[in-house]
Amino acid sequence: MSTPHQDSEALIPRPPLTTAALRAAVAQIAPAYLSQFVDHLDQATEQAARQSTVAPLQSFLQQWGEFVAIQRYPARAARLHALETEVATATDRVKLDSALAKINEITTSARREAVGE
Repeated sequence: MSTPHQDSEALIPRPPLTTAALRAAVAQIAPAYLSQFVDHLDQATEQAARQSTVAPLQSFLQQWGEFVAIQRYPARAARLHALETEVATATDRVKLDSALAKINEITTSARREAVGE
């Protein structure tokens, strides 16, 4: 089975999982989400300081790495959006389960891609 990102060219190369690289990637491929990125980074930093752990920052990097992995392929991003719309409007349990499984495939693939697997 073909993975969604093979259907189109990547807008940008896969960035490393660093705040600077992800910020630049978001600014380039999804600028409307840049303020959300910055807000989430601030929250993760504050939580990490309060809890004396890097776990919130690791979670932040993973989440935004996955987001960039999806958004850097327009066909993959469009497919995910269409599936999310399908889930929101589904009235049939079989169609809902199918759409959720496809969303899971996309996000799992993006998560692996974000960490270079």
